[in-house]
Amino acid sequence: MAHTYSHLYDIPTTGLRFFTVYGPYGRPDMAYYKFTKSILNGLSIDVYNNGDMKRDFTYIDDIVHGVLHVMNTTSKSKSGIYSSGSPNYELFNIGNNHPVTLRDFISAIENSCGKKAIENKMPMQQGDVFETYANIDPLIDAFGFKPSTPIDVGIDKFVSWYRKKVHTSC
Repeated sequence: MAHTYSHLYDIPTTGLRFFTVYGPYGRPDMAYYKFTKSILNGLSIDVYNNGDMKRDFTYIDDIVHGVLHVMNTTSKSKSGIYSSGSPNYELFNIGNNHPVTLRDFISAIENSCGKKAIENKMPMQQGDVFETYANIDPLIDAFGFKPSTPIDVGIDKFVSWYRKKVHTSC
């Protein structure tokens, strides 16, 4: 829709695509939220494919800073990943650009919780993708912005928030 309106009505449009966002006030159905809850409560978590899948986990503060940076900065180039050739339409990825294995993600949660997960090993789910990550080169080229929160720092912030706001018995 945005691309169509940009083309038809000459409306400048910049789209942003976020990759595996995590952090405080996130969705309780997301893996990091469920894993933290289960680990703190001594319940098992399902770990698919031995945790070997890789995802581009991006801390919410990096997403917010990226959105604000793009809103308040003039693009230096028209190099969006799906640039239409039109100077009025671009799409950029905002992601950590550093895929992390699910195993390392779980380890970060365990370290922050101070408890080991009880793992229920499962085969890889049918239709799941082994690795996803954001190509942020166009974002860096056009806006000079790159997310920077390491997974252990972001998870520490999330678990700290979770203990204060959700799991108050810790």
